[in-house]
Amino acid sequence: MSWLQWRPTSMCGIFGIYGHEHAAAMVHLGLYSLQHRGQESSGIVAVDRERGAKAIKSMGLVSEALSAPAVEGLPGDIAIGLAHNGNLTNASELRRELEDGGSIFTSTMDSEVLVHRIARSSADVPEQRLADALKGVEGAYCLVVVMGSTLLAARDPRGWRPLVMGKLGDATIFASESCALDLLGATLIREVERGEIIAVDAEGTRSSFPLEKRESRKCVFEYVYFSRPDSQVFGGSVDRARRELGRRLARDFPAPTADLVFSVPDSSNSAALGFAEESGLPFELALIRNHYVGRTFLQPTQAGRDAKVKVKYNAVGEVLRGKSVVMVDDSIVRGTTTRGLVNMVRAAGAREVHLRVSSSPVTGPCYYGIDTPTREELIAANMTIPEITEAVGADTLGYLTLDGMLESVPGGPSGFCHACFSGDYPTPPPADPEKLRFGCGC
Repeated sequence: MSWLQWRPTSMCGIFGIYGHEHAAAMVHLGLYSLQHRGQESSGIVAVDRERGAKAIKSMGLVSEALSAPAVEGLPGDIAIGLAHNGNLTNASELRRELEDGGSIFTSTMDSEVLVHRIARSSADVPEQRLADALKGVEGAYCLVVVMGSTLLAARDPRGWRPLVMGKLGDATIFASESCALDLLGATLIREVERGEIIAVDAEGTRSSFPLEKRESRKCVFEYVYFSRPDSQVFGGSVDRARRELGRRLARDFPAPTADLVFSVPDSSNSAALGFAEESGLPFELALIRNHYVGRTFLQPTQAGRDAKVKVKYNAVGEVLRGKSVVMVDDSIVRGTTTRGLVNMVRAAGAREVHLRVSSSPVTGPCYYGIDTPTREELIAANMTIPEITEAVGADTLGYLTLDGMLESVPGGPSGFCHACFSGDYPTPPPADPEKLRFGCGC
């Protein structure tokens, strides 16, 4: 799958650091490693203990929004990048309560309710103020927050999104994924646990669990698609998980007539390697991705999105010509991108195209931090698998079953959220789901 199919504006990569003389620069580098988690906006706040906080933020990629000179102008040994990964499903209700009490909101971001709730807390200790703000909040959140000269990190009681803690010398780091620690040469210490708040200040590091743990609901799609393959999330290797998804796919849906396997780059690479390893077929680079083109979901028309598929991908005719091929993708959303890719592969000379998907059919929206299309736009919610096969132009199509997907990831099959595949939502749907499309905590 690619950024062409999903609209990941509500996903965020968060990063915080305490006790480093170049804190803002460290956050800047860390955000580059987390760029895959969201591309809409970027921001850094740095805290100088004498001069207070200073921020820069803008729309666009990290490279576009955060220039090196601007980052150099952020002094201080504490800094955070973005702030919130997830979606608060009862944000509309919380916002109305706050507005009724006199709060004035300046954005549509769901996480702004937390700022107002923190301000209303009478607690003296920073972690207790944050705990007061989080009580009664439903949905997914990983947070990094600075109060005075204290850096705080928090994770919701169900643990939907990943959040890790690391060390770089005497500095303490929190990041969405371990790949951000690797870039800085930091050491991974552990995950922030479900319902945990960690405070770091001049007195050291303190951990508390003011929020009662709920049944674990780690997002299985972090393993399937969102996290980087070089990351450790939820205690497991993303690359190893995707290879096992591909192996299971090869066992459950083999393609006996196929000559080779290739991926829809880049997020499907590991799954395709797993399929190739299990099936004994050669893995080939049959689709080449242009990494310097924007996202097709920004195109106002479907015709524009279709055209951009050709700009972003090109098929290698020398690999495909006359061959029966297995094309491995991690998911199908609307189906338009997939149809364009199948057509491209056929035009390059492939004799047969056997499409294999390393996840279950996506049949519902996500309310916990992924900006999925509505149910009406999801192809698997409105067509049978034979109908999808015909619609995308494949010769055969195989999806992993829900059980097969969950059994293939580290720690599975229990403890995961799979609502977008199964319809089993752990919380009531938000009262105003459309607002979640416009207000991530970036």
